[in-house]
Amino acid sequence: MTIEVLRHTVSHGLRASALLLALAAVLSWDGATAQAAEEVNIYSLRQPFLIEPILQEFTRRTGIRTNVVHAPQGLVERIRQEGRNSPADVLLTVDIGRLHDAAEAGVLQPVRTPTLEANIPAPYRHPQGLWYALTFRARVIFASKDRVKPEELDTYEGLTAPRWKGRICTRSSQHDYNIALLASLIAHHGETAAEQWARGLLANLARKPQGNDRAQVKAIKEGECDIALVNTYYMGAMLEDAEQRAWAEAVYLYFPNQGGRGAHVNVSGAGITRSAPHKANAVKLLEFLSSALAQQLYAEHNFEYPVNPDVPWSPLVASWGRFKPDTLPLVEIATHREAALRMFDRVNFP
Repeated sequence: MTIEVLRHTVSHGLRASALLLALAAVLSWDGATAQAAEEVNIYSLRQPFLIEPILQEFTRRTGIRTNVVHAPQGLVERIRQEGRNSPADVLLTVDIGRLHDAAEAGVLQPVRTPTLEANIPAPYRHPQGLWYALTFRARVIFASKDRVKPEELDTYEGLTAPRWKGRICTRSSQHDYNIALLASLIAHHGETAAEQWARGLLANLARKPQGNDRAQVKAIKEGECDIALVNTYYMGAMLEDAEQRAWAEAVYLYFPNQGGRGAHVNVSGAGITRSAPHKANAVKLLEFLSSALAQQLYAEHNFEYPVNPDVPWSPLVASWGRFKPDTLPLVEIATHREAALRMFDRVNFP
């Protein structure tokens, strides 16, 4: 309430007590608004237990409450349909494909800060700041300790060699992980060579693709195949599971293409929504998630690699060996996803 309004009110005979009550009401409303604003709303495709410890630490340090809506799919479409009335401030998801789809759908806004650009290397962020990777994982070869020697392995391209006929397992070609891998091969070699690779890999499968990445490692343990394409973090997840530990102990990780471009990697990441009602708090959250503390918590809890190059790997993850990741910008890989999906369909890869 301005001084001019107060004077006007006094001139019309309003008593001082009423003035104080009116002023108190204004101040009370302003305080309630400020308090309500100390929150940030997150739409997340990551399971709650994976991110809750990090969000609790963010709240402890900033006083900003986090409200999370979790769903395994459909959040980009939900934000698009909600439009300007969407309560979402941050979209948190996995896979470059989903980040790319969110950017293409127009549900994210560009945000660039010195902190984000210092903490997250250029290959792992959108050039206009529409999204930022938070952790990465490599899609590598898991091989039987008993039946495969490391010197037999070399590159992704080498998986089409005749010696692997009937010895490879993988999950469905329709899954985001395999689509991204084939998209990276298109980016590096062109569509003709990438299609030859897809046909060669299909010819060497030990069985029809089925199950998730853990199921491929189980199949190696049970002798159905000798090698499989699997994301690195599953090794940590299986080692922590009493039932699945024997599967993990039957294999070792091999990082392909170390003499060339490096192993294919994918990411988890986040972006700020186009109509974020708490944008300032959302920026604070992204900056916190890129910080050394959050990166270490996030990566260790999920058995992933921190994107921030200054953050050390967890002892377990480091025990799998250092490796050279493919540094081709993920934005470029994402542009080939549709071609990769059509290619898998064209060669009848299940």
